[in-house]
Amino acid sequence: MTPDDYPAMIDLMRRAPGVSVRDADTPEGLARFLARNPGLSFVAEVDGRLAACLMGGHDGRRGHLHHLAVDAGCRRQGIASALVERCLSALEKQGIHKTHIDVYRNNAAGNGFWENAGWTRRDDTHRFSIVRGGSESA
Repeated sequence: MTPDDYPAMIDLMRRAPGVSVRDADTPEGLARFLARNPGLSFVAEVDGRLAACLMGGHDGRRGHLHHLAVDAGCRRQGIASALVERCLSALEKQGIHKTHIDVYRNNAAGNGFWENAGWTRRDDTHRFSIVRGGSESA
């Protein structure tokens, strides 16, 4: 993934059920994320157009995946699984062996994907957030 992928990626994310586009999802935000996490975010193209994306990063201890989206016409072809594997392999090469992803509870397809891929749903933690200096959609 490069900053040049932004227009097609944001279009795909807006069309993907269960993926939210937030105020932080700007061209500048993507460029900052990619610069901070080089070689950990990927896109897939089908017939010359962006068909899937996945952003990956880490905090030095744990990996974090964001915005897995696959075009509706390209689903069930293994593209999402290939992107996840590529990202996890890249994280592992950097010494990151545990990775998290947040999935909305009402995203049945997304939850099913991660459970079928062998990921463990955590019920022992809660996510807390605070917004400072931005809108609720930060």
